[in-house]
Amino acid sequence: MPLNSEILYGLHDKPKVSHCITAAIQHLMACFIGIITPTLIIGNALDLQAEIPYLISMALMVSGVSTFIQAKTFGPVGSGLIAVQGTSFTFIGALLAAGFMVKNNGGSKDDILAMMFGICFWGAFVEIFLSRFIDKVKGIITPLTTGIVITTIGITLIKVGMTDLAGGFGVNDFGSADNMLLGITVLIIVVAFNASKRPMIRLSAIFIGMFCGSLLAWWFDMLKFSAMLDLPLISLPIPFKYGIAFQWEVFIPVALVYFLSAIETAGDLTANSLFCRQPITGPLYIKRIKGGILADGINSMLAAVFNNFPNTTFGQNNAVIQMTGVASRHVAFYIAGLLVLLGLFPAIGAVMQLMPKPVLGGATLVMFATIAVAGVKILTSEPIDRRKSLIIATSMGLGLGVMMVPAAVAQLPELAKNIFSSSVTVAGFCAIIMSMMIPEKPLEPLDQSI
Repeated sequence: MPLNSEILYGLHDKPKVSHCITAAIQHLMACFIGIITPTLIIGNALDLQAEIPYLISMALMVSGVSTFIQAKTFGPVGSGLIAVQGTSFTFIGALLAAGFMVKNNGGSKDDILAMMFGICFWGAFVEIFLSRFIDKVKGIITPLTTGIVITTIGITLIKVGMTDLAGGFGVNDFGSADNMLLGITVLIIVVAFNASKRPMIRLSAIFIGMFCGSLLAWWFDMLKFSAMLDLPLISLPIPFKYGIAFQWEVFIPVALVYFLSAIETAGDLTANSLFCRQPITGPLYIKRIKGGILADGINSMLAAVFNNFPNTTFGQNNAVIQMTGVASRHVAFYIAGLLVLLGLFPAIGAVMQLMPKPVLGGATLVMFATIAVAGVKILTSEPIDRRKSLIIATSMGLGLGVMMVPAAVAQLPELAKNIFSSSVTVAGFCAIIMSMMIPEKPLEPLDQSI
């Protein structure tokens, strides 16, 4: 879609309240499903159903506060753009690995959440520290290394999406015809609406797919509202409600994802600046990028304190700026207010929790595969020479290898086993180390006479 040549409201303009609300609702439609879906995936995979409504409330509330911080700016914190914050998908794999480790060791639900929020809290310092040196680190974290990690994340998450599409972990009717038919129907709806020429329909494709899938599930008696939990009317944030815990072996994969999340945020904020007709080079641009990444880190720390998973800048909301021509950061304040308001009511989370797994899987399978495709696009944004081919092949071979054959690392010491069982960690570290060790110049061509 070509860049919108008309900006109705510039970055510092103050639109009418009605215009702000209209634009804010469109942003909300673009990001709502993205904010709550990581919580649904993690909660369902780890059998945390009783906690999901509260966790979804916190996800919405924290996203609202984080969006306000990012747009308002406080000293060096924040980009001053309409950079909507939401729960990050890229942490799902690492957090599930941590949760399953605690669960397999006999930990309670509170123990699982305490570990996940603990490593997220301390991992946020990685992004906070990196924000001060992002312009220098980009020489090491290149499109090659970022592309490898994002592709690996997407491929590993496809397994989660396909498992949900077939019915979810540990269910008796896993892979049944009803589950597969419902999940594939949702997938087809999402793809069909994504192919629409109308921008608003494309932005709402996942929401429409989940809504239609839920209606079909209700029609076929697969969705029962009688299962609604007895919930309080309002959810209030309680700092570290489940406690806080820490272990190095599950912290390292999360720290690596924070490292790469900062680079991804830099790209999202660059696109945001472009759509808002702001400079994408020079001191002001660098200040915005550093402030935006610093806000991402601080917001992720706040998220962990208030029982939510790491936050990041949502790239899909850049499309709303492009479509509406409204670049005023004052719209972000309305978005923040609406998110906090939605987060106050746990019934929203309870309704979303009742969504059958095949409906969730049908929508998220496309989303996860899209992450992998985004990684491939980054990898192919530059010519792939012999050096890059070698790094890609080795990194993804090792990373995906430990995912496909987990027994390969089963005999390692416990700490090493937990670290190297993460495909993202293995692929990421391998890519970074090889990029530093193998020279940039092309390798000598093979002697064809041999």
